[in-house]
Amino acid sequence: MSEDENKENQPEEENQEEPIEKEQPAVADEKSKEAPPAEELLLPRDTLLSAGIHIGTRTKTLDMEPFIYRVRPDGLFVLDVKKTDDRIRVTAKFLSHYEHAKVAVAATRLYAQEPVKKFCELTGSTPLVGRFIPGQLSNPQYPGRIDPEIILVSDPRADAQAVKEASKVGIPIVALCSTDNEFAGVDLVIPTNNKGRRALAVVFWLLTRQVLRERGELAADKDPPATIEDFEAKVTREEEEEP
Repeated sequence: MSEDENKENQPEEENQEEPIEKEQPAVADEKSKEAPPAEELLLPRDTLLSAGIHIGTRTKTLDMEPFIYRVRPDGLFVLDVKKTDDRIRVTAKFLSHYEHAKVAVAATRLYAQEPVKKFCELTGSTPLVGRFIPGQLSNPQYPGRIDPEIILVSDPRADAQAVKEASKVGIPIVALCSTDNEFAGVDLVIPTNNKGRRALAVVFWLLTRQVLRERGELAADKDPPATIEDFEAKVTREEEEEP
């Protein structure tokens, strides 16, 4: 499928959260479908579902099939929240083994930039927000070059340049992937809505909490000093409408 076709099939960023509001009256039914009641998740299922972390796009790739639970009547693919929860735990444990500043986090998408900044602020990671400058990872002559040992990207398509350069220099890549993403060059996937504003805030807040807990910097029953709302992007209508 061409990139243009993918874009046509993919809901607009601003509309990612709209289907969630339509589902709220039947949230009890949705909860029963997305995760078994007896299983403990990092956050209550109500919180995860209302944030829309399970809402994908109307496009499904073969790579993402194992993480897809079902397709809704409106054509949106739904992710398995238990698998998202599991991968957040695995990723946090993985990241906790690296020196703080050696973890780089890239975010080109507008809604991902604030969550990434807050994650990096609280964990000591290196943020790469906005347009990724070619050569930041691969060009020794570039004055702004950084040398991380691992990189986390908020969307492997939007952050394609970062993925390309990290692959070139042999840096492990962790990626937040929705139903329309492919895994080329990616070493570890977190299946999630990687376009919705609230979903991104929740996922990065959870990653922050789990990384700090894994490092022993936060007690197992404590939360980070920032709320999910602090992680959520605050953008103007004009910024939302930017191409």
